[in-house]
Amino acid sequence: MRDGWLLVRHEVRLLASLALWLARRTHGAGGGRAYGYASGQGAMMAGFGFVCLVETVAMSVLLRDWPAVHAVVLFLDVYTIVFVVALHASSVVRPHVLDADRGSLRIRRYIHVDLCVPLERIASVRRELRMTHERAEGELDVEVGSQTSITLELTEPVTHVSFLGRRREVRVVRFHADDADGLVRALGRARV
Repeated sequence: MRDGWLLVRHEVRLLASLALWLARRTHGAGGGRAYGYASGQGAMMAGFGFVCLVETVAMSVLLRDWPAVHAVVLFLDVYTIVFVVALHASSVVRPHVLDADRGSLRIRRYIHVDLCVPLERIASVRRELRMTHERAEGELDVEVGSQTSITLELTEPVTHVSFLGRRREVRVVRFHADDADGLVRALGRARV
């Protein structure tokens, strides 16, 4: 039952992200500086949305003689397109946030990852482009388009809570930012 509520919450948060995107607002940036990560995946998401649209038209043609089945499949296909657009919107309206006043870096991806890293726990930060990621204990890879561009090594672990509520401690965090060089420089200044 708990997982069912998590899925409902997920869908509501996706639709809220779509509304924020249409209103040209961001979520949770507050007084910090926002760093986007969505530009590297925009073309892929547009392509995926286009494929879903083609499939919707094709299924409408194939199922035109079965109105009940056609209505169900059309609803599912349209919802899939809305889901894809909302997923992209969630990555645009939920950027990484560096808040030097509060001493934290908020690393996000869609609505699935929201990790707060206190600046005093960052031992080192470096610009490091990686295209492959193997799962390792104590490491979190927040990939965008199968790449990460910044690596944080921490002095002590932070707790990452997964989409379904699983907790794990991480000491190394890799993530992507569109302006990776700018974020690395800003982190260097904020940690001094």
